[in-house]
Amino acid sequence: MVSLLFWIAVITAAVSFWRKFIHQAAKQQNPNKFNTVLMVRCANCGLHLPQDCALNSRQEWYCNQAHLEQGPKSIQH
Repeated sequence: MVSLLFWIAVITAAVSFWRKFIHQAAKQQNPNKFNTVLMVRCANCGLHLPQDCALNSRQEWYCNQAHLEQGPKSIQH
């Protein structure tokens, strides 16, 4: 009877460790399901675009060179 309980405990521990290992491996493969991108708003026209595509001047963001040269405008929401 003690032998049976021992093997049940060993198998239970093995299954538990296996599940934990599989769960951690899945997290490492895909840490974020969604890639987040910081969005900014053009100070001239109000267009929202990814920050890495925008132009920056004096802590203002612009969608293209023409709007950067024109500068910020009053944008109504």
